[in-house]
Amino acid sequence: MTTPLLEIKELSVAFGQGNQTRQVVDKVTLALNAGETLALVGESGSGKSVTALSVLRLLPQPQVCYPHGDILFAGKSLLHAPDATLRRVRGNDIAMIFQEPMSSLNPLHSVEKQLLEVLALHRDMRGAEARAEVLASLDRVGIRQAKSRLRDFPHQLSGGERQRVMIAMALLTRPKLLIADEPTTALDVTVQAQILALLTDLRREMGMALLFITHNLNIVRRLADNVAVMQEGKCVEIGGRDALFSAPQHPYTRRLLAAEPGGEPLPVPPGAPALLRVANLGVTFSGRQGLFRRQAAQKSAVRGVSFSLRRGESLGLVGESGSGKSTTALAVLRLLKSDGEIWFDGQPLHQFNRRGMLPLRRRIQVVFQDPNSALNPRLTVAQIVVEGLRVHHHFSAQEQDRRVIAALSEVGLDPDTRHRYPDEFSGGQRQRIAIARALILQPDVVILDEPTSSLDRSVQAQILQLLKSLQEKHQLTYLFISHDLQVVRAMCHQVMVLREGEVVEQGACLQVFDAPSAEYTRQLLLAAG
Repeated sequence: MTTPLLEIKELSVAFGQGNQTRQVVDKVTLALNAGETLALVGESGSGKSVTALSVLRLLPQPQVCYPHGDILFAGKSLLHAPDATLRRVRGNDIAMIFQEPMSSLNPLHSVEKQLLEVLALHRDMRGAEARAEVLASLDRVGIRQAKSRLRDFPHQLSGGERQRVMIAMALLTRPKLLIADEPTTALDVTVQAQILALLTDLRREMGMALLFITHNLNIVRRLADNVAVMQEGKCVEIGGRDALFSAPQHPYTRRLLAAEPGGEPLPVPPGAPALLRVANLGVTFSGRQGLFRRQAAQKSAVRGVSFSLRRGESLGLVGESGSGKSTTALAVLRLLKSDGEIWFDGQPLHQFNRRGMLPLRRRIQVVFQDPNSALNPRLTVAQIVVEGLRVHHHFSAQEQDRRVIAALSEVGLDPDTRHRYPDEFSGGQRQRIAIARALILQPDVVILDEPTSSLDRSVQAQILQLLKSLQEKHQLTYLFISHDLQVVRAMCHQVMVLREGEVVEQGACLQVFDAPSAEYTRQLLLAAG
C-alpha cells in the first residue's frame, strides 16, 4: 500500500485557559492520498478548522497543546517537526486558503505587491516573469480585466474578488496539498462553479491533494472523493461520497443532510400597503485616468433598477459578484449618491439630504454578511445592541437594558450573556447578535446582505426560520441579497437578477425559478445545481 500524503492519527487538540485545559478535538483519524479530495463537514464548533490548522501548526502558541496523536505529511511528522522544517513546508508543499479574505489580505498593500511577494519568497521569481505569472493566475481564477486590477487594494475589490485573489495566492506556489477552509462561501454560484472546476483541474494537472472544509453539501457532492463528518470534536462518520449521501450511517449525518434550505416564503397579508418603491435607480462612480490621472472616468455600477415592495414582502437580489446587488442596497439606504427615485412610506428619500435622512435611519436597518467584521470586538454584546437606541432615542439606562434583554431573547440568545464579547460566541450566535442590533430599533425594512452565507447549513436553517418568524411577528419587509438560490427561493416573494449593473430578469420568485426567460438566469440555476 502507498503511504498517504497526509495522515492524521488519533489527533487530540486542547487549549489551555488558566489552570484548565479544554479539549476541542478528540482522537480524529483521517488519511488523504495524493490527487484526492477529502471534504471535512460539520457545524460551527465541531473542530473542522482546528483540525486543519493543526496540520501546519498555525494555532496560537502556547495556549494550544496536542495531548495525543500525530500528523504525518509524506510519512514525516509535522506535529513534532522543528520550526525550520515547518517553514519549508508552509506555502511550498502545503498551502492554505482561509474563509475571510479581508482578514487575510494586507489592507495596506496592493494586490500586485502581495502576489509578487509570494513568488519572491517561495519560487524566487521576480520582475517581468513574476508579473506575467501573477496575471495568468488572476485570469485563471476569474478576475475580470486582471491587468487593470493589479494596483487595487483589498477594500476596492468585492467579497468574491477578494476570495479569488486569496485562491490565486495559494496556487502560485503549486503546492502538493491545498487546505481550503470554506473558500467559496463569499462567492456567487457561477463563480463558485468556476472555482470548483478550477480546483478539480489543478488537482488533476498537479496531482495535488485537497482538504476541503465546507458546510455546503452541494459542493461536497461535486468535489469530494471522500467525506469526513465531525461533531463536537469527534469524527462520527467517514466514507466515500456516494455511500455517505445515499446511505448515511450516523444520526448526525442524516440531520445535516436534512438541513438543506426549503419551504416557501410567508404569505403577504391581503391589502398590505406599498412601503418601498424604487424607480429607475442608477449609481455612477467617478474615477481618474489618463496622463497624471486628471481625466475623470465614469463607471456605471447600477442602471435602471425599479421595484416595489409591500409591508411584509421580501425581494431577493441575485447575481454574480460585482453585479450591483450591494450597490443597489447602499443606494436605497442613501449611503451612495444615486439617480432615480426612492420612495419610503410615501416620502421621497431621493430628495432628502443627510440631515433629512436621520429621522428615518432607524426604520431601515441592515444586517451584514460577516458578523466577525460587523461587530466591534472591543464592545460587549449589550453595548453593540444598544448603540442604535442611544443614537435615536433618549431612554434611561434601565429602559435600554430592558430593551436589550428583550431583543436578545427575541433572536434566541440568553440575555445573561449580554456582558460577553463577540469572540465568545459561535458564528451563528454572532449573526443573531447582528439581527438583534437591527431589530431593537423596530425597523420597517431590513436589508439582509448575505446574512447566512458564512454559516453551516444547520445553523443557516435556524437563522432563516428566525427571520421568517420575525417577519411574521413584525410585518418586516426584507431586501435579501444572496448568491444562494435555495435560500432566496425559501425566503422571497420576488426575485431580481442583476448582471453588470442591469436587471436581466425579475418577477415572482417561483415563476422565475421554475420558468426563467433569460439565458443568464438559466445559467445561475444550472450552476446552483
